Amino acid sequence: MSSAIIVIPCFNEEKRLEVLQFRKYALSHPEHQFLFVNDGSSDRTALILDDLKESVPESFDVLHLSQNQGKAEAVRQGMLRAFETDVDYAGYWDADLATPLDMIPEFTEQLDQTPQLTLVIGARVKLLGRQIERKKLRHYLGRIFATAASTVLQLPIYDTQCGAKLFRVSQESRTLFSKRFLTNWIFDVELLARARQLEKFYQCDSLEATVYELPLKRWQDVAGSKVKPHDFLKAFIELCSIYWNYLRPSLNKPFATLAVGSNPDKIRKAA
Repeated sequence: MSSAIIVIPCFNEEKRLEVLQFRKYALSHPEHQFLFVNDGSSDRTALILDDLKESVPESFDVLHLSQNQGKAEAVRQGMLRAFETDVDYAGYWDADLATPLDMIPEFTEQLDQTPQLTLVIGARVKLLGRQIERKKLRHYLGRIFATAASTVLQLPIYDTQCGAKLFRVSQESRTLFSKRFLTNWIFDVELLARARQLEKFYQCDSLEATVYELPLKRWQDVAGSKVKPHDFLKAFIELCSIYWNYLRPSLNKPFATLAVGSNPDKIRKAA
């Protein structure tokens, strides 16, 4: 079975962290590990995570950040640590388990079956036979933002913001997390914009060929979410920043250097 490590960013999750769910999943899927990133929590989150690690050290690990740096940086730090381990896949998942843990095998299976894929993204699509429970206001605001993000990225993507993503471990994937994000609310879009730059400057395969959106069977809003309706205004401002720094036609310099020797068949020296 393919191995995977899932990064779980945590900030003041004492009342929402489903410890028993993580224990249950780890027991039935020993090939999958979890790295919890404590983003400077001020409640008992750190103690809970340390107890969890101590109970099953082969399945759980914890990275403590000394102060709150935001979800984007917590995920980035966690992914960089994950890429240092000897696993096939690395990704991140929301701590509230809005996307259930039992979806992880479907993500890994998709990567197993389709070698050209580098990233699987969860998509919250409300279809018959699926349990997707979202508040109406957040759903409609989300659809407006998703349309804007798709236009800016020039990518027919349905859901950039689902907090469940799994990457094939590679030099390209590491490069996406190599520098601190400019945005915090929509760093998922910034990741895709960085991948667009790898296409442009290093001739990597297109996102249309390497990214797969997996419709989730279950997803639900969990009480205590830190995202509020007015944050969508911040998201649109950040979207403008992403376009200017990564995607404008006149841009002639990539955000990071990709090791030329990592894939000689696809990568050339940046212009």
